[in-house]
Amino acid sequence: MPSLLVVDDELSMREFLKILLEKEGYEVTTASEASSALELFKKDEFDLIISDIKMPGIGGLSLLEKVKEIDSSVPVIMITAYASPENAVFAMKSGAFDYITKPFKVDEIIKIIKSALSASALNKANKEAGRIDSFQGIIGKSPEMVRIFDLIQRIAPSPASILIYGESGTGKELVAQAIHNLSGVAHKPFVPITCSAIPESLLESELFGHMKGSFTGAISNKVGLFELADGGSVFLDEIGELTPLIQTKLLRVLQERELKRVGGTETIKVNVRIIAATNRDLEDEIMAGRFREDLFYRLAVVPLRVPPLRERKGDVPLLVDHFLKKYSEKMAKEVQEISSYAMKVLMEYDYPGNVRELENIIERGVALESSNIILPESLTLSTYKKEGKPVASEKVSDAFLSIESEDELYSQGLDTVMANLEKKMLEHALAKTANSKIRAAELLKISFRSLRYKVQKYDIK
Repeated sequence: MPSLLVVDDELSMREFLKILLEKEGYEVTTASEASSALELFKKDEFDLIISDIKMPGIGGLSLLEKVKEIDSSVPVIMITAYASPENAVFAMKSGAFDYITKPFKVDEIIKIIKSALSASALNKANKEAGRIDSFQGIIGKSPEMVRIFDLIQRIAPSPASILIYGESGTGKELVAQAIHNLSGVAHKPFVPITCSAIPESLLESELFGHMKGSFTGAISNKVGLFELADGGSVFLDEIGELTPLIQTKLLRVLQERELKRVGGTETIKVNVRIIAATNRDLEDEIMAGRFREDLFYRLAVVPLRVPPLRERKGDVPLLVDHFLKKYSEKMAKEVQEISSYAMKVLMEYDYPGNVRELENIIERGVALESSNIILPESLTLSTYKKEGKPVASEKVSDAFLSIESEDELYSQGLDTVMANLEKKMLEHALAKTANSKIRAAELLKISFRSLRYKVQKYDIK
């Protein structure tokens, strides 16, 4: 019998959830505040926690962070009557399985609880069996990828829009497909669209459809890709390539769940989950006036970053083995191994093209190799050097303040010293994250809006 901990300062909500969940066959313990819930969690084992966000004392979001520090495998569902995008994003980033707004439907919370327990059980089973080599077709067992797999399982059941960040070739579409496969609409269509691959003049028609005679060549009515995906998921790759007009129409789909075909007057209702991806820095696009800020926040309810291959080198041998088998079979060859020196070369390479480049390297290697083992001379590596890599971690000491004496410290005054420190921390965080404002904000534990304001305030380039 799964054991659940319900935390809410309202007695009526605690009693309602206890009665409801015990009828569903769960063992339920309740707490009226986060601090007492934390003590219960330290003493007893719970399979899942349901917590209100706004409570006296440390609050639900602080409880979430402390629970994840103790045992990150326990799923936590946050509930609140004071919904805000900031709280939702913070909760998901801090490890919440889902975020529900009061009043909620009984069948909704039961469904989410079952999904959370199921995902948690699968995670534990995989860890016990040591089977974290792949997940939904994505190869990897590095800590970075295990975190991605865990996040996918937590966000998949939610209908929230997702924005996937990552360089070209990191596997953003595989991540989007995995999210769809584990969602409640997996049986519905998954429609991938590469925004840059469709000519600008045709993109509006492709996405939203058109009516006969609406433009030259429109010889019949056409159903758009959003209508085809109704009930399922749309994956918009390279979202930063959209024109201002398409951005406006997409915002309407997100806000109103409706669209109009090109040349049409009828409003068509659509219910699709939008998963977007970009290899651009959309914060810079917003600052330059090329991307709508309101659309960005609609898309990035849950931001997810897929790390480049150079940040998860431990997965290279797994990927090499996978691609060796794939292309040996495809080319009817017996190349099943790679020499230790060839592997050393691959481990030292930075992969500007990421997993896609590694796949191409192995495919060429299998094609060129005449023996049953890939040797270094069969590897074709690019000489291109990736720019803008994150700076290595460095020791931050008192010299970070650039103040050499006590007299200098007090002659500058508190406001100046703190402003200088704040500016240097901002510059350091941006350098460390290769100028990604979202990642820098996460590192500094401040909101994206706050970081953007401070960057403008201190005129940081």
